Amino acid sequence: MIRYRDFADLVNRMSASNPEKEALLVYQGAGGVRAFSWAEFAALVQDRADDLAGHEDACEAILVDGSLESVVEVFAAVKAGLQVVLVDPLIPNEVMEPLLHSVDASRVWARGANRQIELEKSLKPGAVPAYGAHGVLFFTSGTTSLSKAVVLTDESLMASAYNGASLMPLAQEDTLLCMLPLSHVFGFVCGLLWGLACGASVALGRGARYYVDDLVLFEPTAVALVPKLLEFLVAREALNENLKLVLVGAADCKDSLLDTIRQRGIRASLGYGLTETSSGLALSCGDDFHAMTVCPDDTVTIAEDGEILVSAPTCIMQGYYRDAEKTALTIRDGILHTGDRGFFDDYGLLHVQGRLKDVITLSSGTKVYVPEYEEAIREALGEQDIAVILNQGQLMLVCGSLACEFSESEIMKSLERAMSKHPPSSRIAKIVCIGHALPRTAAGDVERWKIQEELKHGNC
Repeated sequence: MIRYRDFADLVNRMSASNPEKEALLVYQGAGGVRAFSWAEFAALVQDRADDLAGHEDACEAILVDGSLESVVEVFAAVKAGLQVVLVDPLIPNEVMEPLLHSVDASRVWARGANRQIELEKSLKPGAVPAYGAHGVLFFTSGTTSLSKAVVLTDESLMASAYNGASLMPLAQEDTLLCMLPLSHVFGFVCGLLWGLACGASVALGRGARYYVDDLVLFEPTAVALVPKLLEFLVAREALNENLKLVLVGAADCKDSLLDTIRQRGIRASLGYGLTETSSGLALSCGDDFHAMTVCPDDTVTIAEDGEILVSAPTCIMQGYYRDAEKTALTIRDGILHTGDRGFFDDYGLLHVQGRLKDVITLSSGTKVYVPEYEEAIREALGEQDIAVILNQGQLMLVCGSLACEFSESEIMKSLERAMSKHPPSSRIAKIVCIGHALPRTAAGDVERWKIQEELKHGNC
């Protein structure tokens, strides 16, 4: 497995050693697929980098939509020495504008000139970025707080790709289908860089409308997915016959779902990582989906309270953008405090148990582990769109729109058996229906902070 220093090193070495090898596969209309060789990709990147180098802007926000043009733009902007911010194009302008201000963006790339012009009207011309060359920023999609801009580099991202490929290499004959948003670090590293670093071909998917069609069109041998997307594809029996490997990350996945694809002869692996570590820290390589091997460049230890601590000099973030206080709380003496709970088994394999913040401590001192508590509620109600939060010292059950047809008393009655297992102080005290589906991250996790905001402003 070759270790590439940064994006330029990857492109230069691959285009020199294997120029005719297919790097990217792109849909070209009428059911056709166009292959771009490493030589062609390198030329596109160089041409665009030359153009960008003639501009005075120092920070470019790229609304990275997964297209060939957007991928070229990322590599070219880094090559031109810009600070680069990868942004989800599905975010509406009114939400995106303050995000772009927060990272000193002075330029926008978007497919569609109108949107680019509209967003650039609100930017600060001549803004001086805090980092610059090699800086690649991703916004977190946390469940407990507003998005934070995490400063990575193309070096740390390539190191992360090397880590994953060392444990789970792809062959040059493989095709990795990129189905996940490239604005999320898991999608960028495991949907794109993993394949490119291994010398495999990467097929650029066309987005949510074409998930099923793209599996037929590109006939991938490997794919990286979040659990919700895997569940969708399995339900529609959409996984293609050529598929040999599915890497699942960004959220916990049910064993039954992974067993289903394994029974079809497809290798299934769970990955664990954070935006702050440039994606992957550990992968399951054996029969136990939840027993994970730590990646070569990373050192993981477990604190007394069960928190997973990470030393990863090649992959760890530079910090949260212009937020030294939050950075110092997360990285202490060079050690990243993940906020996740875990343990090592007798074989030295890492098991991740969830977020430390998933434990609610009540005024009585009773601790409630939220994932297990919510699962019992889902089973009792036959309803998935629920969340449990702490409100004014008591546990509140928040229901999405599907539960609005029932009264609070009816829901409480349905919960009697499940709640009887808990002492009175740790039972649901109040039920609120917010009138719409619960807000979720791209990985499908409930964004509890948004629910708290709605409650705070009386919108529920």
